Amino acid sequence: MSKILKVSNVGDYIRYVGEQEQHPLVGIIDYAALSPVRHSLNNYGVYGVFMHEHLSVDLTYGCGKYDYRNGGTVICVAPGQIGGKEDNGERIDLDGWALLFHPDFLHGTSLEKEIRSFSFFDYNVNEALHTSSEEFEILASFMRRIKQELEGNRDGMQDAIIVDYISLLLNYCKRFYERQFLTRKIANADTLQRFHAVLEAYYTQENPFQSGLPTVAYCADQLCMSAGYLGDLVRRHTGDTAINYIHRFILQKAKSLLSAGKTITEVAYDLGFAYPQHLSRLFKKKEGLSPSEYVNRIQ
Repeated sequence: MSKILKVSNVGDYIRYVGEQEQHPLVGIIDYAALSPVRHSLNNYGVYGVFMHEHLSVDLTYGCGKYDYRNGGTVICVAPGQIGGKEDNGERIDLDGWALLFHPDFLHGTSLEKEIRSFSFFDYNVNEALHTSSEEFEILASFMRRIKQELEGNRDGMQDAIIVDYISLLLNYCKRFYERQFLTRKIANADTLQRFHAVLEAYYTQENPFQSGLPTVAYCADQLCMSAGYLGDLVRRHTGDTAINYIHRFILQKAKSLLSAGKTITEVAYDLGFAYPQHLSRLFKKKEGLSPSEYVNRIQ
């Protein structure tokens, strides 16, 4: 049975690595000042931003592995996720930083709602942010600022200032992810091709009859990535959502089947719709006409 560290509160991880708690709801770890530290496989009840510039550790997640050997890396985790590497007694030298903050720390702030827009919190560990040295230093500067605030005298503005620094750090992560999507055009184009192939394969099997329409989550799982990462990749390279990409694919299938003489009911069930009217509703919404009107037009 795996040994999992339950990180219900910031202090659970802070104490594990041997750091002193600075605040009940937020904490900063300067790994270089604490190393060597033990591995830990963590079940998070808090948000976390982990940054490492020089590290040789393999992490297993889902369908594949990710290693840190290629420069600055940032991984963001959210409550409900499990990540890391199980404690095997080994101690390793780490550099970089970790920021942990409890959802309650954001209560009543604009970041409480805004944090839902940072979709990279839902990415898998193998979809980490790879930074240049300059980008890594920008993020590290916010870590140092937060650490400085936590080590200073508490006053009525401290929490608000720390929340602002966290917001800035996350917005820079978002900017750098945008850059990463743009600089990986070839790899991402390959992912789109594989996305299309997953949909094609879905309709050569019994899936539509057993499971209904293909979902973004299903396709992402087949591609060994998170649904959030696939959605963001599709949006950045097509200007549309992943679910709309799937719907367009399904409607192209529907048109082909209708053109071949199948009835609307047959097409609906062949494609995995629960009821023919569901196909008609989607067809009308996306194409501007009903399936029967489409058939009349092409005859």
